[in-house]
Amino acid sequence: MFFVGVGAALVASVLFNLGLALQALEARKAPKSLDLRVGLLWQLLRRPRWLLGQLLGTAGIAPQVYALSLAPFVVVQPLLAVGLLLLLAIGARVFDEDVGAFGIVGVLAIIGGVALVAWGAPSHTEAHRGGVALVNVAGLLATLSLLPFALKRVGWDSATVVMVASGAGFAGTNVATKLVSDAVGSRHWTQVASWGVLGLALGVAATITGMTAFQRRRATVVVPVTSSVQTFLPLLLEPLFLKEHRASAAYGGIPLLVGVVVAFFGTLLITRTDAVAELAAGAQS
Repeated sequence: MFFVGVGAALVASVLFNLGLALQALEARKAPKSLDLRVGLLWQLLRRPRWLLGQLLGTAGIAPQVYALSLAPFVVVQPLLAVGLLLLLAIGARVFDEDVGAFGIVGVLAIIGGVALVAWGAPSHTEAHRGGVALVNVAGLLATLSLLPFALKRVGWDSATVVMVASGAGFAGTNVATKLVSDAVGSRHWTQVASWGVLGLALGVAATITGMTAFQRRRATVVVPVTSSVQTFLPLLLEPLFLKEHRASAAYGGIPLLVGVVVAFFGTLLITRTDAVAELAAGAQS
Protein backbone atom coordinates (compact mmCIF):
# COMPACT_ATOMS: atom_id res chain seq x y z
CA MET A 1 0.00 0.00 0.00
CA PHE A 2 3.02 2.27 0.46
CA PHE A 3 3.66 2.29 -3.28
CA VAL A 4 -0.04 2.88 -3.96
CA GLY A 5 0.30 5.98 -1.77
CA VAL A 6 3.39 7.05 -3.71
CA GLY A 7 1.48 6.62 -6.96
CA ALA A 8 -1.44 8.66 -5.62
CA ALA A 9 0.93 11.46 -4.59
CA LEU A 10 2.45 11.52 -8.08
CA VAL A 11 -1.03 11.70 -9.61
CA ALA A 12 -1.88 14.62 -7.30
CA SER A 13 1.32 16.44 -8.25
CA VAL A 14 0.67 16.00 -11.98
CA LEU A 15 -2.92 17.24 -11.61
CA PHE A 16 -1.82 20.29 -9.58
CA ASN A 17 0.88 21.32 -12.03
CA LEU A 18 -1.03 20.50 -15.20
CA GLY A 19 -3.92 22.59 -13.90
CA LEU A 20 -1.48 25.41 -13.10
CA ALA A 21 -0.07 25.30 -16.63
CA LEU A 22 -3.49 25.43 -18.28
CA GLN A 23 -4.53 28.37 -16.12
CA ALA A 24 -1.27 30.19 -16.85
CA LEU A 25 -1.65 29.85 -20.61
CA GLU A 26 -5.10 31.42 -20.45
CA ALA A 27 -4.20 34.10 -17.89
CA ARG A 28 -1.36 35.33 -20.12
CA LYS A 29 -3.94 36.13 -22.83
CA ALA A 30 -6.10 38.28 -20.53
CA PRO A 31 -5.99 42.10 -20.93
CA LYS A 32 -3.49 43.81 -18.61
CA SER A 33 -6.23 46.31 -17.73
CA LEU A 34 -7.96 43.56 -15.72
CA ASP A 35 -4.99 42.85 -13.40
CA LEU A 36 -6.13 42.32 -9.78
CA ARG A 37 -9.75 43.00 -10.72
CA VAL A 38 -12.79 40.78 -10.21
CA GLY A 39 -13.43 41.13 -13.93
CA LEU A 40 -10.30 39.07 -14.63
CA LEU A 41 -11.66 36.10 -12.69
CA TRP A 42 -15.04 36.46 -14.37
CA GLN A 43 -13.44 36.47 -17.80
CA LEU A 44 -11.22 33.48 -17.04
CA LEU A 45 -14.13 31.47 -15.67
CA ARG A 46 -15.71 31.74 -19.11
CA ARG A 47 -12.67 30.18 -20.78
CA PRO A 48 -12.90 26.35 -20.97
CA ARG A 49 -9.16 25.74 -20.75
CA TRP A 50 -8.75 27.90 -17.63
CA LEU A 51 -11.77 26.27 -16.02
CA LEU A 52 -10.37 22.83 -16.86
CA GLY A 53 -7.14 23.83 -15.13
CA GLN A 54 -9.07 24.83 -12.01
CA LEU A 55 -10.97 21.54 -12.04
CA LEU A 56 -7.73 19.55 -12.40
CA GLY A 57 -6.13 21.42 -9.50
CA THR A 58 -9.18 20.79 -7.32
CA ALA A 59 -9.29 17.14 -8.38
CA GLY A 60 -5.68 16.76 -7.20
CA ILE A 61 -6.78 17.16 -3.58
CA ALA A 62 -8.46 13.74 -3.54
CA PRO A 63 -5.37 11.68 -4.50
CA GLN A 64 -3.27 13.82 -2.13
CA VAL A 65 -5.59 12.98 0.77
CA TYR A 66 -5.54 9.30 -0.26
CA ALA A 67 -1.74 9.30 -0.54
CA LEU A 68 -1.41 10.72 2.97
CA SER A 69 -3.55 7.88 4.31
CA LEU A 70 -1.18 5.26 2.87
CA ALA A 71 2.32 6.79 2.92
CA PRO A 72 4.22 8.90 5.46
CA PHE A 73 3.85 12.67 5.27
CA VAL A 74 7.63 12.96 4.89
CA VAL A 75 7.38 10.96 1.63
CA VAL A 76 4.23 12.47 0.14
CA GLN A 77 5.33 16.08 0.63
CA PRO A 78 8.53 15.94 -1.51
CA LEU A 79 6.66 13.93 -4.16
CA LEU A 80 4.50 16.98 -4.83
CA ALA A 81 7.59 18.60 -6.37
CA VAL A 82 7.79 15.95 -9.11
CA GLY A 83 5.03 17.68 -11.06
CA LEU A 84 7.42 20.59 -11.60
CA LEU A 85 9.12 18.41 -14.22
CA LEU A 86 5.90 18.46 -16.24
CA LEU A 87 5.69 22.21 -15.78
CA LEU A 88 9.27 22.53 -17.03
CA ALA A 89 8.51 20.50 -20.15
CA ILE A 90 5.36 22.51 -20.93
CA GLY A 91 7.06 25.84 -20.25
CA ALA A 92 10.09 25.00 -22.37
CA ARG A 93 7.85 24.06 -25.29
CA VAL A 94 5.52 27.06 -24.99
CA PHE A 95 8.33 29.62 -24.66
CA ASP A 96 10.70 27.73 -26.99
CA GLU A 97 13.50 27.88 -24.43
CA ASP A 98 16.38 25.54 -23.79
CA VAL A 99 16.11 23.81 -20.43
CA GLY A 100 19.79 24.52 -19.77
CA ALA A 101 22.32 22.90 -17.48
CA PHE A 102 20.66 24.09 -14.25
CA GLY A 103 17.33 22.71 -15.41
CA ILE A 104 18.85 19.32 -16.19
CA VAL A 105 20.60 19.21 -12.81
CA GLY A 106 17.33 20.19 -11.16
CA VAL A 107 15.49 17.34 -12.89
CA LEU A 108 18.08 14.81 -11.79
CA ALA A 109 18.12 16.22 -8.24
CA ILE A 110 14.34 15.99 -7.83
CA ILE A 111 14.21 12.45 -9.20
CA GLY A 112 17.20 11.31 -7.14
CA GLY A 113 16.05 13.10 -3.98
CA VAL A 114 12.54 11.69 -4.13
CA ALA A 115 13.93 8.20 -4.77
CA LEU A 116 16.14 8.48 -1.67
CA VAL A 117 13.20 9.71 0.42
CA ALA A 118 10.99 6.83 -0.72
CA TRP A 119 13.75 4.29 -0.04
CA GLY A 120 14.78 5.62 3.34
CA ALA A 121 11.35 6.55 4.74
CA PRO A 122 10.14 5.11 8.06
CA SER A 123 7.09 2.88 8.22
CA HIS A 124 3.71 4.58 7.98
CA THR A 125 2.94 4.67 11.72
CA GLU A 126 2.26 8.35 12.24
CA ALA A 127 0.26 9.70 15.15
CA HIS A 128 -0.66 13.24 16.15
CA ARG A 129 1.17 14.75 19.10
CA GLY A 130 -2.04 16.14 20.49
CA GLY A 131 -4.52 18.95 20.01
CA VAL A 132 -2.26 21.63 21.47
CA ALA A 133 0.61 20.72 19.11
CA LEU A 134 -1.70 20.78 16.10
CA VAL A 135 -3.14 24.15 17.05
CA ASN A 136 0.36 25.58 17.65
CA VAL A 137 1.63 24.50 14.22
CA ALA A 138 -1.54 25.68 12.48
CA GLY A 139 -1.34 28.96 14.38
CA LEU A 140 2.30 29.48 13.39
CA LEU A 141 1.57 28.93 9.69
CA ALA A 142 -1.52 31.14 9.86
CA THR A 143 0.48 33.90 11.57
CA LEU A 144 3.22 33.75 8.93
CA SER A 145 0.71 33.80 6.10
CA LEU A 146 -1.15 36.83 7.52
CA LEU A 147 1.94 38.75 8.67
CA PRO A 148 2.13 41.09 5.64
CA PHE A 149 -1.44 42.26 6.22
CA ALA A 150 -0.64 43.15 9.83
CA LEU A 151 2.67 44.83 8.99
CA LYS A 152 1.05 46.93 6.30
CA ARG A 153 -1.26 48.48 8.90
CA VAL A 154 1.75 49.82 10.80
CA GLY A 155 3.47 51.12 7.68
CA TRP A 156 6.12 48.40 7.36
CA ASP A 157 6.33 46.44 4.14
CA SER A 158 8.73 43.93 2.61
CA ALA A 159 8.60 41.96 -0.62
CA THR A 160 10.59 39.15 1.01
CA VAL A 161 8.07 38.83 3.82
CA VAL A 162 5.26 38.75 1.26
CA MET A 163 6.94 35.91 -0.67
CA VAL A 164 7.59 33.85 2.46
CA ALA A 165 4.04 34.50 3.64
CA SER A 166 2.62 33.14 0.41
CA GLY A 167 4.71 30.00 0.70
CA ALA A 168 3.74 29.62 4.37
CA GLY A 169 0.06 29.92 3.48
CA PHE A 170 0.29 27.15 0.91
CA ALA A 171 2.38 25.13 3.37
CA GLY A 172 -0.52 25.49 5.78
CA THR A 173 -2.89 24.07 3.18
CA ASN A 174 -0.62 21.01 2.85
CA VAL A 175 -0.60 20.48 6.61
CA ALA A 176 -4.37 20.97 6.72
CA THR A 177 -4.74 18.37 3.96
CA LYS A 178 -2.75 15.89 6.03
CA LEU A 179 -5.00 16.53 9.03
CA VAL A 180 -8.10 16.19 6.85
CA SER A 181 -6.78 12.84 5.60
CA ASP A 182 -6.28 11.57 9.16
CA ALA A 183 -9.69 12.86 10.25
CA VAL A 184 -11.37 11.10 7.33
CA GLY A 185 -9.64 7.87 8.30
CA SER A 186 -10.89 8.14 11.87
CA ARG A 187 -14.33 9.39 10.72
CA HIS A 188 -14.14 12.60 12.75
CA TRP A 189 -16.24 14.69 10.38
CA THR A 190 -16.20 17.82 12.52
CA GLN A 191 -12.41 17.82 12.31
CA VAL A 192 -12.59 17.22 8.56
CA ALA A 193 -14.72 20.35 8.20
CA SER A 194 -12.56 22.42 10.59
CA TRP A 195 -9.23 21.61 8.96
CA GLY A 196 -10.80 21.95 5.52
CA VAL A 197 -11.99 25.48 6.29
CA LEU A 198 -8.55 26.38 7.65
CA GLY A 199 -6.86 25.05 4.52
CA LEU A 200 -9.23 27.02 2.29
CA ALA A 201 -8.69 30.25 4.25
CA LEU A 202 -4.90 29.90 4.16
CA GLY A 203 -5.06 29.15 0.44
CA VAL A 204 -6.97 32.37 -0.22
CA ALA A 205 -4.50 34.42 1.84
CA ALA A 206 -1.56 32.75 0.09
CA THR A 207 -3.02 33.51 -3.33
CA ILE A 208 -3.42 37.20 -2.48
CA THR A 209 0.14 37.53 -1.14
CA GLY A 210 1.43 35.51 -4.08
CA MET A 211 -0.15 37.88 -6.60
CA THR A 212 1.28 40.82 -4.64
CA ALA A 213 4.75 39.25 -4.71
CA PHE A 214 4.64 38.96 -8.51
CA GLN A 215 3.96 42.69 -8.69
CA ARG A 216 7.14 43.46 -6.76
CA ARG A 217 9.71 40.89 -7.85
CA ARG A 218 10.56 38.91 -10.98
CA ALA A 219 8.94 35.50 -11.33
CA THR A 220 12.35 33.81 -11.23
CA VAL A 221 12.74 35.15 -7.69
CA VAL A 222 9.20 34.67 -6.39
CA VAL A 223 8.52 31.14 -7.62
CA PRO A 224 11.63 29.49 -6.08
CA VAL A 225 10.90 31.08 -2.69
CA THR A 226 7.19 30.28 -2.57
CA SER A 227 7.57 26.77 -4.03
CA SER A 228 10.39 25.80 -1.66
CA VAL A 229 8.66 27.17 1.43
CA GLN A 230 5.33 25.53 0.68
CA THR A 231 6.92 22.15 -0.09
CA PHE A 232 9.63 21.88 2.55
CA LEU A 233 8.52 24.04 5.51
CA PRO A 234 5.92 21.39 6.47
CA LEU A 235 8.73 18.83 6.62
CA LEU A 236 10.65 20.99 9.09
CA LEU A 237 7.52 21.38 11.23
CA GLU A 238 6.46 17.73 10.98
CA PRO A 239 8.20 16.59 14.22
CA LEU A 240 6.22 19.25 16.09
CA PHE A 241 2.81 17.79 15.22
CA LEU A 242 3.42 14.18 14.14
CA LYS A 243 5.09 11.22 15.81
CA GLU A 244 6.90 8.72 13.61
CA HIS A 245 9.06 5.72 14.39
CA ARG A 246 12.19 7.18 12.85
CA ALA A 247 14.11 4.13 14.10
CA SER A 248 12.48 2.16 11.27
CA ALA A 249 14.00 4.47 8.65
CA ALA A 250 16.78 2.94 6.55
CA TYR A 251 20.34 3.53 7.80
CA GLY A 252 19.29 5.74 10.68
CA GLY A 253 17.37 8.15 8.46
CA ILE A 254 20.45 9.39 6.56
CA PRO A 255 19.07 8.57 3.06
CA LEU A 256 15.80 10.28 4.04
CA LEU A 257 17.57 13.45 5.15
CA VAL A 258 19.88 13.52 2.11
CA GLY A 259 16.92 12.92 -0.19
CA VAL A 260 14.96 15.85 1.24
CA VAL A 261 17.97 18.18 0.90
CA VAL A 262 18.68 17.05 -2.68
CA ALA A 263 15.01 17.43 -3.67
CA PHE A 264 14.99 20.90 -2.09
CA PHE A 265 17.90 22.09 -4.22
CA GLY A 266 16.37 20.45 -7.29
CA THR A 267 13.17 22.40 -6.66
CA LEU A 268 15.14 25.65 -6.39
CA LEU A 269 16.91 25.00 -9.69
CA ILE A 270 13.77 23.99 -11.58
CA THR A 271 11.70 26.93 -10.37
CA ARG A 272 14.45 29.41 -11.26
CA THR A 273 14.18 28.50 -14.94
CA ASP A 274 12.28 31.05 -17.01
CA ALA A 275 9.97 28.36 -18.38
CA VAL A 276 8.60 27.32 -14.98
CA ALA A 277 8.69 30.79 -13.40
CA GLU A 278 6.75 32.43 -16.23
CA LEU A 279 4.07 29.74 -16.22
CA ALA A 280 3.60 29.98 -12.46
CA ALA A 281 3.52 33.76 -12.58
CA GLY A 282 0.92 33.76 -15.33
CA ALA A 283 -1.38 31.46 -13.37
CA GLN A 284 -1.19 33.46 -10.15
CA SER A 285 -1.23 37.03 -11.51
